[in-house]
Amino acid sequence: MHVFPILDSSHYLSSINMIKNLFSFACAVFITTIAMAQKKPLTHDVYDSWKSVQERVVSDDGSYVAYTIGEQQGDGILYVQDAAGNRKFSIDRAEKVKFSADSKYIIANIKPTYKETRDAKIKKKKKDEMPKDTLLILTLSNFAAEKIANVKSYKTPEKSAAVMAYLNEAPEVKKEKAAPIKKDSLTLQLDKYAKLMDSIIRKAIDSTKGKIEKEALIKVANNAAKKIIKEAKDDLDVEASLWLAPGDKDEVKEGNILVLRTAGDSIGKSFPYISDYLFDEQANYLLMSATKYKADSNSKASILLYNIATATTDTILAGFNDAKGFSFSEDGKHLAFIAERDSVEKSLQKFYKLYYYNHAGDSAKLIAENISPEFTKGSAISPTTKLNFSKDGKKLFFDIIPRPRIKDTMLVDFELARLDVWHYNDDYLQPQQLKQLSSPNPSTKAVVYYNTNSGKLLQVNKDFEEDVTLVDEGNGDWVLSRNNAGNRISSQWEGRSRSIASIIDLRTGNKKTVESAGYNFYQPSPQGKYVFWYNPETKNYYTYNVTTGAKNNVTAAIKEPLYDVENDVPDFARPVGVVGWTADDKYVLVQDNYDIWRVDPDGKQAPVNATYGFGQKHNVQFDYVNPDRDKRWIEEEDELLLSVKNKYDRQAGFAKMKLADKKGPTQLVLGPSDYSRPVKAKDANTWLVQKSDITASELMISSDMKTMQQLTNVAAQQEPYNWLTAEMMRWKMLDGKMSEGILYKPANFDPNKKYPVIFYFYEKNADNLYNYKTPAPSASTINIPWFVSNGYIVFDPNIYYKDGEPGESAFNSVVSAARALSKNKWIDSTRMAIQGQSWGGYQVAHLITRTNMFRAAGAGAPVANMTSAYGGIRWGSGLNRQFQYEKTQSRIGATLWERRDLYIKNSPLFFADKIKTPLLIMHNDEDGSVPWYQGIEYFTALRRLGKQVWMLQYNGEDHNLVERKNRKDLSIRLGQFFDHYLKDAPAADWIKYGVPATAKGYSWGLEVE
Repeated sequence: MHVFPILDSSHYLSSINMIKNLFSFACAVFITTIAMAQKKPLTHDVYDSWKSVQERVVSDDGSYVAYTIGEQQGDGILYVQDAAGNRKFSIDRAEKVKFSADSKYIIANIKPTYKETRDAKIKKKKKDEMPKDTLLILTLSNFAAEKIANVKSYKTPEKSAAVMAYLNEAPEVKKEKAAPIKKDSLTLQLDKYAKLMDSIIRKAIDSTKGKIEKEALIKVANNAAKKIIKEAKDDLDVEASLWLAPGDKDEVKEGNILVLRTAGDSIGKSFPYISDYLFDEQANYLLMSATKYKADSNSKASILLYNIATATTDTILAGFNDAKGFSFSEDGKHLAFIAERDSVEKSLQKFYKLYYYNHAGDSAKLIAENISPEFTKGSAISPTTKLNFSKDGKKLFFDIIPRPRIKDTMLVDFELARLDVWHYNDDYLQPQQLKQLSSPNPSTKAVVYYNTNSGKLLQVNKDFEEDVTLVDEGNGDWVLSRNNAGNRISSQWEGRSRSIASIIDLRTGNKKTVESAGYNFYQPSPQGKYVFWYNPETKNYYTYNVTTGAKNNVTAAIKEPLYDVENDVPDFARPVGVVGWTADDKYVLVQDNYDIWRVDPDGKQAPVNATYGFGQKHNVQFDYVNPDRDKRWIEEEDELLLSVKNKYDRQAGFAKMKLADKKGPTQLVLGPSDYSRPVKAKDANTWLVQKSDITASELMISSDMKTMQQLTNVAAQQEPYNWLTAEMMRWKMLDGKMSEGILYKPANFDPNKKYPVIFYFYEKNADNLYNYKTPAPSASTINIPWFVSNGYIVFDPNIYYKDGEPGESAFNSVVSAARALSKNKWIDSTRMAIQGQSWGGYQVAHLITRTNMFRAAGAGAPVANMTSAYGGIRWGSGLNRQFQYEKTQSRIGATLWERRDLYIKNSPLFFADKIKTPLLIMHNDEDGSVPWYQGIEYFTALRRLGKQVWMLQYNGEDHNLVERKNRKDLSIRLGQFFDHYLKDAPAADWIKYGVPATAKGYSWGLEVE
């Protein structure tokens, strides 16, 4: 006899609830499964409208935040809200967002609609006919929006909220209808009137320095106008209303109009004919460059200085062809600029002169020109120089360059030889010299120092290729120089050159050597007490005491490696990094692979682990997050924000600490996410940070970087689509060592199905486990979300390298990954492919010579022949490629003649006859990184051997595609190619037949029969 237990009512109800919960859970699972099954795959059509968070800013007082959400090709939206989330405002197409210094206003540009701009391009509108931006001024107290049309630019002072200025395009000329008159006589009179009016106004402004009121000017102009109008009326019997006096509503103007607005002023003060302008940081002055009047041949371009407090304008320079490089000292008491004042406006050789002004003078003073005796003979002021005042305003620094040579116009071009002469003793190869010559910021230059008190000029470095670094924001009495003269040729194969570090005394010009012939990167300490560097040969940091001349190895006592322990190239390992300095140059903070160390720059005190071993103990790496890029050192009492990343599972977060507390960091947050660099309010603890994983990338706001509130919901756009998941996979490689990589699966993954696989790889990408993947047209590689959403598994394995064996290393890593993944029943091991770009393209090209396990392959910009690529040129920089093979990414570690066997062994071209895998190459004809002929060599070899090979060559494109239209095209072709070989989809016409040259521009071969 079975006895059933008697249940009381509470047990009964609990059981009923459990059954209900189980039933609800089963229903939810069922519904979710159905929903996932119904979600559609991503298409190439989603790219343009795909949204992401773009700009993000915080008001200085932390009370407001602003961010934009934009489409890849379309119109974005600006959102503004208070930090508490109680009030929110949005406006379409606003960008370049800036808060006023008092946190009361937002200023932004409103772009024309994407459609308006596109339509104008279709109609081939000229640049000045294109749709114009609108300026937005948003009052935060009530979200009142003011919009000002046709604004070319706007500027605000860095440290003041009292004023702003914007540059308006001149209004269009309005054509007036008139009764029939003697056209020639009328034109003559109008021209006479216009010239006289402009001349009178200009002379009045110049002679009175702008002190005459506008009404007075108009009165003068109108009196003159009446005289000319009377003459015209007497001659032609034309009504006086035909002419317009200045101030009338239909006044015709030329040039741009600068409008200066003060707080609360909705009209502002206008300045005509302005081409450029600049505020000093404190908003005491507005510097303007005014163009000359086209209507008056006697007018002159002028530099105007407007005193905002007194509302007066001074002309500090008149008469020039071009002026630029405007710069104020921090206190606004000094300003400088360069101007070109040749008598011939279109002179073949233009020389700029340097002008300096302080408020003690009436006009800008010429302080330097190409014939200044302090300069090396044959020098000229660089037309691209950046004028730098020291922080205290006592010094001005600028660049000079070797004087450009004038072209001899008497020579006939078609009779002249055109060639480059390469010489073995040249410091730099001809392509690199030509690149440097065409650079907008030439590397061949010298720095000149001007003392604003004494007027002294000093050319700091006599060697024009000696690099100069200012000290203590220019306040220091010395500068740091680095000169690699005599060691430049070896950079061809070493990828770096030894250099001599020196300090140059600005008072005397004397130079003192700090260190000779080191591979070091030298830098001054923030307040100029030391020179500091890392020596890659000894793997330690060194200092030079500027006062005593003592040199010390200051990290010799640190036993933990201060260099990248995972270095896998045949070159010196890079240092992990420097966090910064403490106040008064007391300590320097350096990093090992986990923790941060406090180091005495004189080496008298033993180094201290400032994070107290917390990083190594918990397998995390710390890095300092500097919230203020203008902050040059760390105070002992500062609360430091540290980014944290677990080196094994890649979880990330933040911690905080104070150096003064002398204890380890306090963890704030750590989890399965990735974070962008946080943005902080200047004067408050309001932070913005992007938090990401594979499912979303959203903007968060926080007051403590521990608790975060989500501001955006951009991920809602992917709700209709079959998305993807990401997980870490680890396996044993062929050499017995462990490896790891990221496995991407569809969100509707079914373990009972068999999936095709694409292996994408470069070097080591496992750190990107929690990165969000945006559907976007491809610049060179497969777009992972598109392929996964469309039923593929994508696997990104880490590659672990051995010197001299880059090809074998790729084989060891990728083939072992494919074999390990194939053990899963949901993998179709007969339908696997590989794809990579650049170095990844090389590895693809090599792998298909070693194995036939992949059904298709895609190689972007692959090196096929290391023997020919070794001596080639990286045309984007002009550098020779030898260093890449001996020291860096190609990892051969020897010259071609020392280890010819390794160059051949690792060159896919020599084993092309073994290939059976269909290969799609992309290599573009303007590739500046991998010579285009490498792709051609491989393609022609495989074609000669009768292999299945295609090459996509995008005209005028570099290493990676830039033009969006080309990116879209490549994305479609990659999808069609792998769909055909891994899913048995019909082949597109370009795969079957190609695209003959006769069809170029008419057919793209994308059709599928």
